[in-house]
Amino acid sequence: MGLPVPSQLFDTFTVAVTNAGVMFETLKTFGKNATVAELVGATTGLEKLKVAGSLGAALYTGAVIGSIAVASGRTLSCGSSISDLFVFQRRYNLHFESSQQFYIKHPEILNPSKISKVTYRAKSIASGMV
Repeated sequence: MGLPVPSQLFDTFTVAVTNAGVMFETLKTFGKNATVAELVGATTGLEKLKVAGSLGAALYTGAVIGSIAVASGRTLSCGSSISDLFVFQRRYNLHFESSQQFYIKHPEILNPSKISKVTYRAKSIASGMV
């Protein structure tokens, strides 16, 4: 997707889901306009995310959750099954109130062929969430 991703935070499924959960819970406290830098400052263990510090935390966290779901093999057809994503979110307590609207608005997370990698970063900047 063209987003900066520190490998050690997402090397294994368990580590990835754990870190996504930390990001998700912290984001609930800070709100959807927080940046990744704010998440890093409020937690321990996410320091490597500083490379994505200027990005909007909501978009970045949503991309992380969707990417883990796709990579875990739960979704089929290159990640195009949104219903599988929602099952994944509920199973790992990563569901958020407006997730249906978020993933409909950002289909590139589940199906990268929908939009270029560069465009997703530009989209996150243009959304005012950075």
